[in-house]
Amino acid sequence: MQKQDQTIIEKFNIPEELKGLRIDQAIAKLLPDYSRSQLQKWLLSGAILVNNQQVNLKKKVQGGELVELNATIVPEQRWEAQALPLDIIYQDDEIAVINKPADLVTHPGAGNADGTLVNALLHHIPETQTLARAGIIHRLDKETSGLLVVAKTLHAHNALTKALQAREIHREYECIVQGKLISGGTIDEPIGRHPKNRLQQAVITSGKPAVTHYRIIERFQHYTHLKVILETGRTHQIRVHMAHIGFPIVGDPLYGGRKRTPKNLPVELKTVVNDFKRQALHAKRLILTNPSTGEKQTFIAPAPADFMALLNQLKEYDAC
Repeated sequence: MQKQDQTIIEKFNIPEELKGLRIDQAIAKLLPDYSRSQLQKWLLSGAILVNNQQVNLKKKVQGGELVELNATIVPEQRWEAQALPLDIIYQDDEIAVINKPADLVTHPGAGNADGTLVNALLHHIPETQTLARAGIIHRLDKETSGLLVVAKTLHAHNALTKALQAREIHREYECIVQGKLISGGTIDEPIGRHPKNRLQQAVITSGKPAVTHYRIIERFQHYTHLKVILETGRTHQIRVHMAHIGFPIVGDPLYGGRKRTPKNLPVELKTVVNDFKRQALHAKRLILTNPSTGEKQTFIAPAPADFMALLNQLKEYDAC
């Protein structure tokens, strides 16, 4: 599929009431469909002219200036569209909501040049080719299944990014953890890169703020089925936080520690637990405000078959 450039043309005058603002601040107010950083890049490159001249970002406006935007967004050339299966559970002119299976990498990278969610998106939703990260607003780890939202336009990308930063997108997960929790709670611990293992994240004082809320869905003799709500979105946040309080997610290869199953587990259940090769974590519910209609929308994706098989085995052999 041939990639098409996208040209954006805007022309307007800065109103008097914005007098005194920096030029980038004033333009950001008048062009809310685009991020502040994108507008700054266009100002620096000359794609935005003020009174037919390229201006410094710090220039203060007086009101009445003529602003002309003529920018071309070039599609991402590194990533190729691939006709991979993609479970699109909702789509309109602005956004798409994807139910990502486990074992699918979100973005191309080292060791995963193709065969990713991004490659599939470029095939199924070509509009995403002109957007950063093919319009993906938040990512899921390779072995985490469930919902994520994708922007199809610059307007939606900017709106959803701001909503995510303002914690206005509700993301609810379910997971199965090792150990029997007595009650739900909140983990408010900063997360950053592990000081010794660069592949892992860790709770460290120099990390970024991270808040995870968890509630018990069902308790078993040696495991707990949880509902988890993210307030922030750090890398591996749920996995790190649950391991930090001593209840790592079943099957987690990075944070689950050495595999140990209770001695009195039935053989069938022990086999199911030991054979679960990924973290038992699923992004179940997503609630957001649609950038086009302004309506609040809720999306739900039931847990996949492997997750349910593990849960059913726990219910059958190990329920309290």
